[in-house]
Amino acid sequence: MILDPLQVSIVISILLSSLVSGLLFGFAVVVMPGLAKLADKDFLFAFKHIDGIIQNNQPLFILVWAGSIFSAITTLVLGVMNLTGGQLYLVSGASGLYLLGVQLPTFRFNIPLNNTLQNLDIEALNESEAAGARAGFEAPWNRWNRFRTVSSIFSVSLLLLLLLS
Repeated sequence: MILDPLQVSIVISILLSSLVSGLLFGFAVVVMPGLAKLADKDFLFAFKHIDGIIQNNQPLFILVWAGSIFSAITTLVLGVMNLTGGQLYLVSGASGLYLLGVQLPTFRFNIPLNNTLQNLDIEALNESEAAGARAGFEAPWNRWNRFRTVSSIFSVSLLLLLLLS
């Protein structure tokens, strides 16, 4: 079976966005609930260290994350050029949902929250300040991560429907 460029792009988009979706899902149902059991300073330190791996340009993470953005855009462009009807709606919905429902909140909300935490001198905080820092981080970060998780799952589902159509 020979795949055309659009089919290749769809398969790559499914692979990369599924990896991102799995990461977001893992944070939503395992990592953050596990960290939630920690004391305030321990929570802040633990998340700061986890995020530090990403912020230090972990190459596989960067490849998957940036690749998912590039493949979503490529799939959208190729889809607009080659598809009509329901297939065009599927590719537009999948790509739009991924870019606006996963990537936009990431860059608008989650990364700024992460950066604030990275710049925080956790050791210098007293217990009240640590509790306030955690409250200002944890609830909004989790809210936007759940939004990204659901958006990514629906986006991958639409891409799978497109591939099967």
